[in-house]
Amino acid sequence: MALILNDRSRLELAGDLAPLGVSEDVARRVFAAVHRTRAGESLDPGEVRGLSPRIAADLAAGGAAPRRIEVVARRRSESDNFTKYLFRLRDGEKVEAVRIPLPAGPDTIPEKFVVCVSSQAGCALRCAFCATGKLGHHRHLETWEIVDQVARIRDEAPAPIRGIVFMGMGEPFLNFDRVIRAAAILSDPAGFAIGQKAITVSTAGIVPSIRRFTAEAHRYRLAVSVTSAMPEKRRRLMPIEAKFPLPMLLDAVRNHAAVSGDRVLIQYVMISGVNMEEDDAEALVAALRDIPVRLTLIEVNDASGAFVTPTLEEIRRFRSFLEPLGQPISRRYSGGREIRAACGMLAATG
Repeated sequence: MALILNDRSRLELAGDLAPLGVSEDVARRVFAAVHRTRAGESLDPGEVRGLSPRIAADLAAGGAAPRRIEVVARRRSESDNFTKYLFRLRDGEKVEAVRIPLPAGPDTIPEKFVVCVSSQAGCALRCAFCATGKLGHHRHLETWEIVDQVARIRDEAPAPIRGIVFMGMGEPFLNFDRVIRAAAILSDPAGFAIGQKAITVSTAGIVPSIRRFTAEAHRYRLAVSVTSAMPEKRRRLMPIEAKFPLPMLLDAVRNHAAVSGDRVLIQYVMISGVNMEEDDAEALVAALRDIPVRLTLIEVNDASGAFVTPTLEEIRRFRSFLEPLGQPISRRYSGGREIRAACGMLAATG
């Protein structure tokens, strides 16, 4: 099988090239050349100091090259400058990613961008409020397909990419190995040089993968979606609750916080008339009180109209109910709604 150069971490690539007589230092330069700005679908040996023409010819003859995904469409929100990308993969599957400006706004000049990337085509978890879940699971993305989402967006961005969130289409922890390899490439100083703490991996609650993430001591940020601390309600909203119940999930979260020394980002999707009453807040406070967390409140975004976005007054009221938690609470700005780029709206439709 031909070596896909942008599918390998730097250390893996060094191992692949070592039998050809390529030193680790030259392999690092090859890795850097593969991930340079506007890299194409071939590797120019003249750009890699120390790579002999003979070895370059052997690599080319064996089909070793980077691969690219196709940009089908770009849509930019006039209200806040979020940009959604639609990509076509080589087998015809489509995924979306979002370029998030910081700061956001119609008249601001972004200082940097965060990219929200997809890790699967579709999703099997069927969260009731998520457009991706309605698609069903099609397949996992390969590492290079994840990485190239960032590369294509970076190549067009007017400011640097300084953060990555695995919160696009799919459940990252069901594609664990490829997601972690992509994160390693994106955080490598010779690759995209994005700080590990600026990379967030979000999960709906795949407990074995959370425990593996902790045991392997990854330094990327962990984000866990809860959305209700009432088991029956959570099961209706997030069917994964039936397989990995909240007590089991929170035990894994507690362990991760203890081992890593970091607060775990807990995400709560606020749905008007569904999970924003005082008893919802009390259950959430009771569940999280002894775990170091940072609670992020996210307004639901549902183009179908089945779930209603809360008003500002509802959000203030709910947040007041959460004050006994005594831990950091923030409200995430959910941008790009007009182009269906906000949290929960990605459906590979452009």
